[in-house]
Amino acid sequence: MRKFLVILDDSRECLNAMRFAAMRASKTGGGVEVLAVIAPEEFNHWIGVGDIMREEARERIEVHYEVFAKWMRDRQGVEPELVIREGQAVDEIIAQIKDDPEIGVLVLGAGTDGKGPGPLVTQLTRNSGSLPIPITIVPGDMSKEKLEAIT
Repeated sequence: MRKFLVILDDSRECLNAMRFAAMRASKTGGGVEVLAVIAPEEFNHWIGVGDIMREEARERIEVHYEVFAKWMRDRQGVEPELVIREGQAVDEIIAQIKDDPEIGVLVLGAGTDGKGPGPLVTQLTRNSGSLPIPITIVPGDMSKEKLEAIT
């Protein structure tokens, strides 16, 4: 089964990327893999404190993920899977793509704040020629209706 890989983070544009991935998966018989990356600099503390912070970050990710997962299950009939990795975001995204041969498309949301499409879109499009899969970039301010029309 072809999976759409979408990145879970705190950005506004993440929502449209999630919607697009779920709608496309639903209409094409694919799956959705949600990747959250915990940056290592979040844990540059004493070992015990870093472990507690790491666990709290995982719990926040799981709660955030469940909101999207419920919508995907209830509205799109798609059962997503969550993957949490630790490291630099771009490195971990590329590693996940290489580790999971079922991933067929990377879906990213583009920022709308006038500062550009966002750091992930910028960095990953630079690497797009060497990626083994295509990237779909979803405008962060695209309406639900327009998303439904194009998926």
